[in-house]
Amino acid sequence: MIFEGIHHVAIICHNREKALSFYVEKLGFKIISDYKRIEKNDEKIDVEKENLRLELFIKPDAPKRLSYPVGEGTGLRHLAFKVKNIESIVEELEIQKIRVEKIRRDDFTGEKMTFFFDPDGLPLELHE
Repeated sequence: MIFEGIHHVAIICHNREKALSFYVEKLGFKIISDYKRIEKNDEKIDVEKENLRLELFIKPDAPKRLSYPVGEGTGLRHLAFKVKNIESIVEELEIQKIRVEKIRRDDFTGEKMTFFFDPDGLPLELHE
């Protein structure tokens, strides 16, 4: 069995405008498709940036995350973006008024990392 990589990551969001403001306007993803799914009472917006694709499911009535900050329930814990210069990315996020935690070292690898959060509280990691 051979996997060539991750095709996409699906994220459930409560508010269309906040999700698009965050992922498209602030993080720089481009919308590649946008569907209303009447039968499921939601919307599915595919966004892409370089080799990363996210599926944003807009579900205003979806339950909130179980806990803060990492939602320790079964399933996706967080999404981590690999970056070359974590300090410059943190600076860009802070300019856009996105709260970012202090840069620290991974307990196991010693690599620099930090977290920031989407409008619904999904932890997003930067890892150098």
